[in-house]
Amino acid sequence: MKDFKYYAPTEVVFGKESEEQVAELVKKHGGHRVLVHYGGQSAKRSGLLDKICRLLDEGGVAHVELGGVVPNPRLSLARKGIELCKEQQIDFILAIGGGSVIDSAKCIGYGMCYDGDVWDFYLGKADAKACLPIASVLTIPAAGSEMSESSVITNEDGDVKLGYSNDVSRPKFAIMNPERTFTLPPYQTAAGVTDMMMHTMERYFTHDGDMDITTAIAEATMRTMKDCVFAVLKNPTDYRNRAQIMWGGSLMHNGLTGCGISDDWATHQLEHELSGMFDVTHGAGLAAIWPSWARYVYKEDISRFVRFAVNVMDVPNDFTDPEGTALRGIEAMERFYHAIGMPVNIHELIGREITDDEIKEMVRKCSRDYQVTAGCFKVLEAEDMEKIYQMAK
Repeated sequence: MKDFKYYAPTEVVFGKESEEQVAELVKKHGGHRVLVHYGGQSAKRSGLLDKICRLLDEGGVAHVELGGVVPNPRLSLARKGIELCKEQQIDFILAIGGGSVIDSAKCIGYGMCYDGDVWDFYLGKADAKACLPIASVLTIPAAGSEMSESSVITNEDGDVKLGYSNDVSRPKFAIMNPERTFTLPPYQTAAGVTDMMMHTMERYFTHDGDMDITTAIAEATMRTMKDCVFAVLKNPTDYRNRAQIMWGGSLMHNGLTGCGISDDWATHQLEHELSGMFDVTHGAGLAAIWPSWARYVYKEDISRFVRFAVNVMDVPNDFTDPEGTALRGIEAMERFYHAIGMPVNIHELIGREITDDEIKEMVRKCSRDYQVTAGCFKVLEAEDMEKIYQMAK
């Protein structure tokens, strides 16, 4: 068991019509001039954007809007947001949407408190000392960015997708109304659940196996998400199960399921290069990579994969064949991915065979020109990354 600090300062306002409190919450957390940051047309079509702006007006909170965030959010828009915030003397950023919008808001927040190029943080050239206050009205449960310290941004110059984590960017509050997720397309719902489960799986597969309560919480959240996704795919307006998923996405990436253990994140690092190169949905990319990663590393600790198979995937435990049980757990996860419409390899993800040259380029980027490794369950050198990509073809 590792010593740890647990820090989750975000105020959560959860439930029906919770967005009605937005102006009160912004003022409570020091906001006077707000950037309302959002994605495409869905925020407008649903009426949520207009409602939030009306509530801010009625509450006496000045605001300007910046839309256009796309999945795998772009550095160019964040830079535009930084300039807009400086021009308008913005002191608070409100993200309306999912992880991409919140990550973009965090990037803007970092840039507002830094004299250099905000990309320096993602390159590891600088460390943020401050961030403009961030908050969210969550509409897509998946990334967990509404309570986390993480932000992932894509630089179009070279299609480089990098993450940066710093507690100064943790959102001040998160408004979560499960009714706002009723219109999510099935694919986006499934990809979101895949992403949130992977946030816990990246922590679950560890050699620090003696933090029993953390492991039990992780298993419970994964089982719950696995059950709830089928219910909402069948009935998109199932409030009860939408609520479990929305809250689960936050709990699975606010640090709770990693207390006292080492985390891995190799699958995320490998996937970032996929979505950076092919602009695919992040959750789907994770599903395409994880089975190959699992088969490549499971012998590092077969007992951990056995526990996952039995306690999460409901695989009978064959005590005479632990390796077989572990492999059947991986196979069960693949069946789950297919059952909810997710891919289990790169060909299914992008619709064609990936080339060896494309794999080599992803390896180069993932290893930062062969200078860094990935993961800790099994530390992956560049040659390991290439083998996993090849297995996932």
